[in-house]
Amino acid sequence: MAETKREIERKYESDESGLPDLTGVAGAAAFVGKGVAHLDATYYDTVDERLAASSVTLRRRTGGSDSGWHLKFPVAPGVRDELHAPLSDTLPEELAGLVRSRVRGTELLPVVRLRCERDVRHLVDADGGLLAEVAVDAVHAERLTAGGGEAQWTEIEVELADGGDPALLDKVEKRLRKAGVRPSASASKLARALAETVPAKKRPAASAGKPVTAGDHVLAYVRTQRDAVVELDPAVRRDAEDSVHSMRVATRRLRSTFKSFGEVLDREVTDPVGDELKWLAGELGLDRDREVLTERLTAALDGVPAGLVRGPVPERINSWSSAEHDGARGKLLGILDSRRYLALLDTLDALIADPPLLKAAGRKPRKVIAKAVKKDFRKVTGLVQQARELEPGTDRDVAIHEARKKTKRTRYAAEAGKPALGKPAKHLVKSMKALQNLLGEHQDSVMARQILRELSAVAHAAGESAFTYGLLHEREEQRAARVEAELPGFWDGIKDGTAGL
Repeated sequence: MAETKREIERKYESDESGLPDLTGVAGAAAFVGKGVAHLDATYYDTVDERLAASSVTLRRRTGGSDSGWHLKFPVAPGVRDELHAPLSDTLPEELAGLVRSRVRGTELLPVVRLRCERDVRHLVDADGGLLAEVAVDAVHAERLTAGGGEAQWTEIEVELADGGDPALLDKVEKRLRKAGVRPSASASKLARALAETVPAKKRPAASAGKPVTAGDHVLAYVRTQRDAVVELDPAVRRDAEDSVHSMRVATRRLRSTFKSFGEVLDREVTDPVGDELKWLAGELGLDRDREVLTERLTAALDGVPAGLVRGPVPERINSWSSAEHDGARGKLLGILDSRRYLALLDTLDALIADPPLLKAAGRKPRKVIAKAVKKDFRKVTGLVQQARELEPGTDRDVAIHEARKKTKRTRYAAEAGKPALGKPAKHLVKSMKALQNLLGEHQDSVMARQILRELSAVAHAAGESAFTYGLLHEREEQRAARVEAELPGFWDGIKDGTAGL
């Protein structure tokens, strides 16, 4: 099992000034030499360097105290999550899975070898506790792919001890700057090695300009959501908090964009992709829905007086939740390794590289995008009106749910249009999000009542009282009724939501 560590560090360059004594910085009692380590690391990537493009590093390193495989994901500037697996001849499957959304069927090759002579020193407090590890690294980089060269440099690396206060790094940096040491221009050794050893023919081309046409704007939004799916994949595999929900939202945004902007991107091409995105969102939604309902039912039960809780109701809810989670989790991991999912990622890449643009894609963005957003909003208007006219019951529940789905679609279309439409789109996003939350409260009540009926039947079959489930069911009905009563006034406040577009 790979170990995970949050790495917080900063890198510096120094001409000839070297490393100053850091004793006394932030109350440090001593600056202790720990000897010299010889590190030898081989970095792996695809031939087109997909990992490097995402600031992800994968290496096999010998020497030092942590020989093995290391996989690092960016979290924030100077902050990365590092996963460490024991040394082996081949890449451990656990780490291979975490880069699969980027690598897919492409072979991982050794691209750079970094040999480093590391002079390690510890900044410690009065009790000898580690505050930070400071290293002076003499680096020799060698590109292992055809046409590559070599490079050498010396850098200073300051890594905060586990659980340390990041403010310490600011104080260390202040001392280093006074000594003539400056922050490194490269985010990592690998980034510098790739930049300084790249063959001339592979120098990066000039970046594209700002979006100009309607197609530019829509594709920029599509690209952002595609990137989100790929980048969230490792977090979903690691069961990181909110990762499944965020990935599901990205897939929904993509599908909604294809539907909303059918005059920009040919739906004969995008509809089949949308079907696959719907499938993926459904698989991602299984555990997310369970999570939302568990939180809702648990909170509702907490509001019931102890004397009205009859039977093992909390245990029933927890048992249902655990069983649903275990089943959904195992299935989802299988989905992320499936050919169907990886083919979907390839299809999205191909669509972005060679988009099925229609005539409207070449026009100025404001009119084209505003037209699409207004069209979606009119659909919301019709569905809300339909729901208001129906009597309470299943038909109204379905209508409200459909209105919620179209509300999300309108919100995502307005999000895509914000760079072109400005404040009116921003205001529409805000109002659609509020409406989505209101209608979502109603849908959550519908789903909660369904689960309560199922749990009640199980409890009854086991000879337990179903009283508390009925009580919770009644309270959920009241919550839904409050939403239905609030909807007309809420809607009247936003029904001119596309004004100004």
